[in-house]
Amino acid sequence: MPVVRVAIAQLNQTVGALEANVAAIQEYAAKGEAHGAQLMVCPELSIPGYPPEDLVLKPSFVAANRAALERVAANTGAMPILVGFVDREDGMLYDAAAVLQEGRIVAVYRKAMLPNYGVFDEKRYFTPGSEALVLESQAGRIGVTICEDIWLPHGPYLAESQAGACLIVNLSASPYHREKWKERQRLIAARARESQAALVYANLVGGQDELVFDGFSLVADGTGRILAQGRGFTEELMVVDIPLEEHRGAEEHSGVRIVPLTLPPHPGEGMDQPRITIPSSPEEEVYEALVLATHDYVGKNGFSDAIIGLSGGIDSAVVASIAVDALSSRRVHCLFMPSEFTSRESYEDAEAVARNLGISLETIPIDDMLHAYCSSLARVFAGTKADTTEENLQARIRGNLLMALSNKLGYLVLTTGNKSEMACGYATLYGDMAGGFAVIKDVLKTMVFRLVAYRNARQGGPWLPDRLLTKAPSAELRYDQKDSDSLPPYDVLDPILEAYVEQDLSIEAIVARGFPRDTVRRVARLVDRAEYKRRQAPPGVKITAKAFGRDRRLPITNRFSNERP
Repeated sequence: MPVVRVAIAQLNQTVGALEANVAAIQEYAAKGEAHGAQLMVCPELSIPGYPPEDLVLKPSFVAANRAALERVAANTGAMPILVGFVDREDGMLYDAAAVLQEGRIVAVYRKAMLPNYGVFDEKRYFTPGSEALVLESQAGRIGVTICEDIWLPHGPYLAESQAGACLIVNLSASPYHREKWKERQRLIAARARESQAALVYANLVGGQDELVFDGFSLVADGTGRILAQGRGFTEELMVVDIPLEEHRGAEEHSGVRIVPLTLPPHPGEGMDQPRITIPSSPEEEVYEALVLATHDYVGKNGFSDAIIGLSGGIDSAVVASIAVDALSSRRVHCLFMPSEFTSRESYEDAEAVARNLGISLETIPIDDMLHAYCSSLARVFAGTKADTTEENLQARIRGNLLMALSNKLGYLVLTTGNKSEMACGYATLYGDMAGGFAVIKDVLKTMVFRLVAYRNARQGGPWLPDRLLTKAPSAELRYDQKDSDSLPPYDVLDPILEAYVEQDLSIEAIVARGFPRDTVRRVARLVDRAEYKRRQAPPGVKITAKAFGRDRRLPITNRFSNERP
């Protein structure tokens, strides 16, 4: 049985960083050659980075991406490399893969299936390819696909299999959401069985704006058995010996182009047993996704440090922990801004978080500033009672202080609002929503608690105070305030939000799951009314199947009634 040694370059590329992206591909190609690889596969659009969005509408960007591809090609040797790039012909743009070998571009494949749902908007930019590609090598025929080409049934992988391909490679940029690696495993196994061909799935890794790519690249044999799965949330080169079926007969297929390709000889010596890496828990993968996304957003956008408003509550504590793990304690700074409503426990817990994480903590009380605001507004507020207006002033004073430090020192403000709050509008515009990156924007409050428990257990000690897990959540904007004064308990609220926001279920369908009708109606109204706030929120990391932002685009002006089934 023929065996092909394939190197999978699980790269962390940056959109538009063409020189750095080329250097990374060349570095991994050298590593692949050193391991005796006969073929290296890179992720989708690994030259320009993914997703390039409207950059591809700039002719200069497309031309620069093509020139970068040619530089990679010029430095190739006997080991073929498959890399993703933006192709252009007759005014049309294509999401494409190039086969590079011996200093030249041997063949180009153009993605046939263009996703246009969720975070994907590829039909805005690209034209679908019309021809499958099979590489004729001495070890057997190799089919080439790109990401969505194998997500949909009856994609080009079947035509390539019918044309005799016993190995199908897939260049992918599949963004993360919780436990998506399991979904990919099932998909890759099914496609391998359908095509009766081994399948190599090379996935991107790294943060890009609101998306984070988790890696977990895969290899399956022709029976659908998973042979190897790469690490999550880290760059790596995975080299695997893949057994192929004996060369089988091929059907004539007019939509398949056959291109000859000579692979270097197999080095002969065996590889270590392929590994299958899986997360230990959902909390681990979510936490690592947030760490990677924060690290890359700060670094790729040129910020040196980050600053956080540390309140003594659980949300700011977990954001501080993620930031320290992403950047190091030296690059994370916290500002504690107490008022007359701040409890002694919050003082103690803020100090404990900063001390345990080894981060700097400055304290600036806001009482005098709040009194100055209220004094200035006293005449125009005459005859009215104190309400959320005065509460919001406190949040906005804190937002102003954080942004002042950001302007003066160049630090990126990391906001601390979670998905439960963002969903219900339990957040202040230009206050606690002010900042550059919303780390836990897509993390429900119940998951925040689980992440703190995970972080403490992982380190084997109370890095974050245990009291964060037991004290009642509060914004502390008035005396004895609790989140439960304004919202249902989080163990009730969060399942309703998952059903309404992530699954798009109607009120009737959610009530049928056993939730009180009045509570469901109230939550739905809160979610719908807060759309204008979310539209003005900073970008944040997507970790669920449907996040606010790219995933969920509803009109602000909207009179549709969700009472309908």
